[in-house]
Amino acid sequence: MKSAPVQNSVSIASHKPLLLVLFISIGFGFLNLKSYSQDSAGKISKVSSDSLQGSLISLSAAPNKNRIRLVAIGNVVGYSAVMVGLYSAWYKDYPQTGFHTFNDSREWLQVDKVGHLYSSYIASRGSMELWRWTGIERKKRIWIGGMSGAAYLTIIETLDGFSEKWGWSWSDFATNILGSTALVAQELAWDDQRIKLKFSFHKKVYGDPQLNQRSDDLFGKNISQRLLKDYNGQTYWASINLKPFFKNSKLPGWLSLSVGYGAEGLFGGEKNIGLDKNGNIVFNRTDIKRYRQWFLAPDIDLSKIKTNKKVVKFLLTFLSSFKFPLPSLELSNGKLKAHAIHF
Repeated sequence: MKSAPVQNSVSIASHKPLLLVLFISIGFGFLNLKSYSQDSAGKISKVSSDSLQGSLISLSAAPNKNRIRLVAIGNVVGYSAVMVGLYSAWYKDYPQTGFHTFNDSREWLQVDKVGHLYSSYIASRGSMELWRWTGIERKKRIWIGGMSGAAYLTIIETLDGFSEKWGWSWSDFATNILGSTALVAQELAWDDQRIKLKFSFHKKVYGDPQLNQRSDDLFGKNISQRLLKDYNGQTYWASINLKPFFKNSKLPGWLSLSVGYGAEGLFGGEKNIGLDKNGNIVFNRTDIKRYRQWFLAPDIDLSKIKTNKKVVKFLLTFLSSFKFPLPSLELSNGKLKAHAIHF
């Protein structure tokens, strides 16, 4: 294990999974535009909008070999492209070693672990809906698609295990499995995702120039880098759709209640200390408190909004992976405070 990366750089293994979210979300959202199904006689017919509301993409009444082939090839080609991109961005400049582990379970107040949970869940959700589109049998669709997220991220974790800069993380692996399990368990129990995992982000700017410089060094200067790396600006949510739990109520089908988790004061993995390549301290702000945040907020399940417009359905499908900005209550440092709007 190597201590220097803990304090001087964000664990890249914790951010690479988020790249899969965009790829998978666009994938199943794009296929949703093809709102057609094949009946038992092989005739192609338009699917009514009502029949599509319960799923993210159009359904096939029977297994469709062409769709199965398309999804299988798409998974291989798409994931391969992501892996090539990851190698070019993060692996090629660092030497390879024998397989080794790296214990990062105490870093970043575990916000990075919740990020793995979310990423695995979203990748599994997208993959499962792609397999639903093929018309394969229900349990096959759930298990093959549902465990895809854990499989994708475990491959990345394995590559980390052979990289000198990082290593295999058992805590990352565990949360990858947990994320896919959350998807599979709900689908088996309810044929629905009543509790969706979501993500939101806001860019942090500080009144202290030293903290702004540290954030630039650790997390990057532009918004896309910060979105992936800055744990101080990330919030992860469990969004509970209320109507399925109160079926006889008059609650709108899109109304949800979300519980969120985040953290503040993180300018190093375990401590707010930065080291140079020689191990000398170049940043020391242990005076800044590192603390957890818990949030409670109303939410909108955009995937439950009915529409006959295919493009709108695509956008709602894609955006349902992210928390809708609304007011929230925050519990942190033993105090409760309100936010007029929370990203």
